[in-house]
Amino acid sequence: MAKMLELTFGNENGKTTKISLDGPIEPVDTQKILAAMQSIIQANIFVTTNGAFVSAQGIRLIERNVTDYEV
Repeated sequence: MAKMLELTFGNENGKTTKISLDGPIEPVDTQKILAAMQSIIQANIFVTTNGAFVSAQGIRLIERNVTDYEV
């Protein structure tokens, strides 16, 4: 079972951009993640084709299960 943390940011043109991180620490501490997202926005370290990040819009923990069968 693979887990991923997905962070969604709003950018200057009103679009959204997502950053995915593998192997998140659980339980997820949303307050710490939101603080980190705000730090990313303030530092202006990522710029997309739609502009810089301007807001934190979402945090999701995604689980993926894959079962392979022989054929």
